[in-house]
Amino acid sequence: MGETRKRGRKPKAPASTTETMDFQYTSASNATQTDYVAAQNDVFSAANDSVPTAAAAAKNDANNPAPARRGRGRPRKSEVGHMEDTEPHAAASPERRPYQNGAVVLEPPPQPVAKWESVAARVMPAMDAVVKVFCVHTEPNYSLPWQRKRQYSSSSSGFIIGGKRVLTNAHSVEHYTQVKLKKRGSDTKYLATVLAIGTECDIAMLTVSDDEFWEGVSPVEFGDLPALQDAVTVVGYPIGGDTISVTSGVVSRIEILSYVHGSTELLGLQIDAAINSGNSGGPAFNDKGNCVGIAFQSLKHEDAENIGYVIPTPVIMHFIQDYEKNGAYTGFPILGVEWQKMENPDLRLAMGMKSDQKGVRIRRIEPTAPESHLLKPSDVILSFDGVKVANDGTVPFRHGERIGFSYLVSQKYTGDTALVKVLRDSKILEFDIKLATHKRLIPAHTSGTPPSYYIIAGFVFTAVTVPYLRSEYGKDYEFDAPVKLLDKHLHAMAESTDEQLLVISQVLVADINIGYEDIVNTQVLAFNGKPVKNLKSLANMVDNCNDEYLRFDLEYQQIVVLHAKAAKAATLDILTTHRISSAMSGDLKT
Repeated sequence: MGETRKRGRKPKAPASTTETMDFQYTSASNATQTDYVAAQNDVFSAANDSVPTAAAAAKNDANNPAPARRGRGRPRKSEVGHMEDTEPHAAASPERRPYQNGAVVLEPPPQPVAKWESVAARVMPAMDAVVKVFCVHTEPNYSLPWQRKRQYSSSSSGFIIGGKRVLTNAHSVEHYTQVKLKKRGSDTKYLATVLAIGTECDIAMLTVSDDEFWEGVSPVEFGDLPALQDAVTVVGYPIGGDTISVTSGVVSRIEILSYVHGSTELLGLQIDAAINSGNSGGPAFNDKGNCVGIAFQSLKHEDAENIGYVIPTPVIMHFIQDYEKNGAYTGFPILGVEWQKMENPDLRLAMGMKSDQKGVRIRRIEPTAPESHLLKPSDVILSFDGVKVANDGTVPFRHGERIGFSYLVSQKYTGDTALVKVLRDSKILEFDIKLATHKRLIPAHTSGTPPSYYIIAGFVFTAVTVPYLRSEYGKDYEFDAPVKLLDKHLHAMAESTDEQLLVISQVLVADINIGYEDIVNTQVLAFNGKPVKNLKSLANMVDNCNDEYLRFDLEYQQIVVLHAKAAKAATLDILTTHRISSAMSGDLKT
């Protein structure tokens, strides 16, 4: 099936591998490349780097149908990292529209010129602002949390914006140790500083302290959100060479799509320009030479060619303004509810809706969301900030287009308020709701911090995160991880902001834990009869325990019982044997 990849540069993988992982690329030494490719099971499928012809550019989604999902009981993530529907997405019909200013500019050339040649000519002056990003990454070892993995190198693209700043993808500098930038035509790499990393939107902001880097370069200017069939040109440093590369195409779809790296859903552009490894972070220009997006992921499927995805300017500007407003990246807020479509007429009648009322029914509310004390399950959301919500959860977007109402939420900033109108017991109620970011029980990212762990008598306790599941079970962790962990990952909600899902990841074999050696990735429910809230509270309870025995209640009614004094005495010997410097991670000591 098709999957989405983040675009970075990496070594060529075996031809027998058929799927790509939604993770990092690499261009390190041979040893580093081998280790990393083996660890991530990632592969690159080269696409055409040449400028497409006018006929090829005119292809729309009808020639690129969404791949059908194979059925294995539970829906697999789709090509853009989202739980896909049971039916393939309908192809968008082509649409001829004026450019974003609302009028067609009639400037006929002296002689017929291909559309791509005109676009490329206007983009040329902005190419000098496109830079190559070199990053050295050192990832945590989530399976052995007291260690780190071998460092590896990657290359990607970026571009200069106002205020002596550079934008690139967040996955291009994830777990960075060192970042360097090189301008077009230069032989010098300049040391860069990472100012902010927006995990959800897959954007990172960098700067360079050396004034020489900024000489002779004009920052990129941003354009408006393009329309369908508008021409775009993607510029960057993809695989296949060291110099700048230009590919052209058209906007074929605009919708809310899943950002693989961020595990979120935001506005995105689908284009038919080739986006290859190394294009990550490179700008996409319109026919006026203005930036309308950032290349960040593409679709790999045997029946699809040249389907790439671009982060549009509304998302980019949200990231930039968030940083300028708060001095740091605070994230994209969510409404904190799960909702159900109200397309069935009997369902609408049962909910007390009138014939002229439309909306979506609230199924569940996040306990940690600010609106949890205002909204209730079975409330029908009629409008958000004055914009009416349809029965399928969409709102008007542009002429002839509709989009999911989560787009309205994503336009807000953390801490903003929104007016939500709901129908409850046939009465219309209005609430001013303060928006906040999402608190996941199993976090999608660790924000660059090393994983937490606690060791007692050889039992290694850790908090479950998506990177941990990926480290333990590979890129297909959503099929291979234990069912109970997957259920918590997909459906469970955190009851408090500091709640964690804890497991015994492994048992470091010693005499004291004989008979427990086979316990692996088993959830911890309670200690000495008290529920376990998070890893820090568990460590405090164990260290301060004065009982004769330590009892851990695990899932499936399994228990672990250890003599308290013997367990604490044996811990030091076990740490020495395995050359582990501390029985707990640094964040648990504060």
